[in-house]
Amino acid sequence: MAGGQERILRRRIGSIDATKKITRAMELIAASRIVKAQGRVQAAKPYSEKVTDVITNLAGGGAGVDHPLLTAAEQVDRVAYVVIAADRGLCGGYNNNVLRAVERAIEADKSQGRDYALVLSGKKAAGYFSFRGYEIHAAYEGFSDQPNYNDAKAMAESVAELFESGQVQQVQLAYTHFLSMGSQEVAVEQFMPLEPSEIGADAAEDADSGGYEFEPEPAEILGRLLPRYAEARLYAALLEGSASEHAARQRAMKAATDNAEDLKINLTRIMNRARQDSITTEIMEIVSGAEAMSQDDDDGLKDIIEQSLEGSFASLASDRNDA
Repeated sequence: MAGGQERILRRRIGSIDATKKITRAMELIAASRIVKAQGRVQAAKPYSEKVTDVITNLAGGGAGVDHPLLTAAEQVDRVAYVVIAADRGLCGGYNNNVLRAVERAIEADKSQGRDYALVLSGKKAAGYFSFRGYEIHAAYEGFSDQPNYNDAKAMAESVAELFESGQVQQVQLAYTHFLSMGSQEVAVEQFMPLEPSEIGADAAEDADSGGYEFEPEPAEILGRLLPRYAEARLYAALLEGSASEHAARQRAMKAATDNAEDLKINLTRIMNRARQDSITTEIMEIVSGAEAMSQDDDDGLKDIIEQSLEGSFASLASDRNDA
């Protein structure tokens, strides 16, 4: 019985050891990708900041106030949600946190009589909402690890068409905001129409076209820049989501590696106890046999029994030292 248990425990320990090597490798890969993702976030900032700066001057001066992306509907009957999640799992609560936040927001809208539309990024988002019977307007996948600007542009164009055609009166952007390696938070923000505070239109005191001369008309330039601004903002959210995904995966794999090590230690202790019990049982059987034959006068047989006992005790001492 003890021998069979020992074999089972050895197999389990071997399996856990192999799993630990995999999770450790995934942890190191995720840690290296976080640095690259952070670099992409920083590289995208200058363009976004400059576009925001120009739009601030244009909108602050009153140009294009009737543009569809700046005009809020008097009544909101349908809200679109742009949801940014991952294509893969094994990243802790990264996916579930943002998906459940959107689900709660949809339920809140339904309670107010509002309909919804879903524009999803990531296989996990598509699987989550389709399994629960939600209607999906568009789904994108395959670039959550390393999104590029063309991916953001395609999504932004789809969302802008949905908004400008009047199918939805408001668009919410749901993603995971990257704060640091150990901290990320879910953000659900208004994406369309663009709020004046988001593009700095409240800074009208700086916006007498201050520092800029526009050619052609400011209204025409604003009409061209607002879609670029929406693309840049969505691209920034995709990049932050990518960095957050890698950070969450790194933490999850580190926890898995630590748990595997703890489980291996516990199973090794159990296996060593099983080995000691097996050896103890064997010694007891030999001692019982020796006592039964202690009345035998055959000195040669006694010598054989004594040598066997000495060998068994030596084996027990060696195994206990190994344990």
